[in-house]
Amino acid sequence: MLLHDVWWLIATVAAMAHILGMLSAIHAIAQVRTPQGAIAWAISLASFPYLALPLYWIFGRNRFHGYVEVLRHASLQQAAQVWLPPLLAQLRALPAALPRVYAIELTPLARLARTPFTRGNALDLLVDGEATFAAIFAALETAERYILVQFFIIKADGLGDALRDRLLRKAAAGVAVHVLYDEVGSHALPRAYLESLQAAGVKVSAFRTTQGWRNRFQLNFRNHRKIVVVDGRTAFVGGLNVGDEYVGRGPLGHWRDTHVRVVGPAVQALQLVFVEDWYWATRLVPVLDWQLQPAAAGDQAVLVLPTGPADALDACSMFFHQAINMAQQRLWIASPYFVPDAPVFEALQLAALRGVDVRILLPARPDHYLVYLASFSFLDAADRAGIQVYRYQSGFTHQKVVLIDDTVAAVGTANLDNRSLRLNFEVMAVVADSGFAQQVARMLEMDLQHSRRTSAADLRARGPAFRWAVRAARLFDPIL
Repeated sequence: MLLHDVWWLIATVAAMAHILGMLSAIHAIAQVRTPQGAIAWAISLASFPYLALPLYWIFGRNRFHGYVEVLRHASLQQAAQVWLPPLLAQLRALPAALPRVYAIELTPLARLARTPFTRGNALDLLVDGEATFAAIFAALETAERYILVQFFIIKADGLGDALRDRLLRKAAAGVAVHVLYDEVGSHALPRAYLESLQAAGVKVSAFRTTQGWRNRFQLNFRNHRKIVVVDGRTAFVGGLNVGDEYVGRGPLGHWRDTHVRVVGPAVQALQLVFVEDWYWATRLVPVLDWQLQPAAAGDQAVLVLPTGPADALDACSMFFHQAINMAQQRLWIASPYFVPDAPVFEALQLAALRGVDVRILLPARPDHYLVYLASFSFLDAADRAGIQVYRYQSGFTHQKVVLIDDTVAAVGTANLDNRSLRLNFEVMAVVADSGFAQQVARMLEMDLQHSRRTSAADLRARGPAFRWAVRAARLFDPIL
């Protein structure tokens, strides 16, 4: 009798798995972004539901549910009615005079951002971790009212402790401090680190990707943004997280990265990005200064472009498309990871074919080996179109920088991979200013001097096992 019950239970579980597999296959056909992906998921779910079901509900989702709905919540709307309409009115009252040759191409980016390019900004390009955290820590020391800190990764090491100690001192001095981190990126952050901040009155929260019953499977999404705001007057954004390796004290040696310090109206746009993420995580609205103050010196045109899987449109992918399409002389992109989707890669090929100097700067040493392998699969097609791919030799490059001709540059958190294009919450500072673009050009020229041109010949020179691993890694590119 007992054996009969066991077999009956196994049969029931198997039947339920196949029923759920068929229902999920129908869901995949209706919801998955590409026909190829929909077919692959549908066949897998119908044929092997025991394995495919958990994989689909974790990795098969390409939209982050609940974020937009939460931002429409009455408590946020009520609070935002006090400052959001005046803020938007102030931003629109400071329109930037965009370079005439790019004005039409830059306009769609402002529509994606929901806030305009503004004038009256001053940006400082911060090269590498030492310069970046020296500037951030100096700004924290000046805080009188509030500090907003958001990072994908925070570690309890030398740099993390240095940040915490400064936040504790400012909190003790009566400054309101808010810290937001991604629970996956900061999975190793000890509870004691967070409790020490909370005990001092610092408001601390994980991004809480999976909160809400509909979102319990949203494990594949990340908040990859890195933002610091001080008193609504100074802000920082770029590629650096908080950890010793980001200042060159890690196994990869010298860590090449880029951040920017922002003063001017764009600070409030970055502040708005933080507030939306903070409200999703906590359902609370911090009291902040929303009065714009143009920089005393500097008049750079800046757009803050947040993107993410909750967007109605694939805003990050569209940003890269538009950047590629507007380039006329050169398009230089620095990214630690290079796994673009087919449309973005084809746009890069077309740019090279029309004579644009297209260069992709990648690390020679991997920090994520699967993504590193997948990047080799693009070399042959890149060679045939004339795309130049370089590998940085003097350590590890983690910067996320785009240079368009001699006039437009972008610095932020978005990598040129599918995870940033569709699965991560990202933010880029897009700057339409020839002086800033020339600084970025000089920086990248120096990086290229420390890099080596690579090609498909390098892949062919590797052994068959490596080439097979490259092909296998490419199969995972939708989630890399």
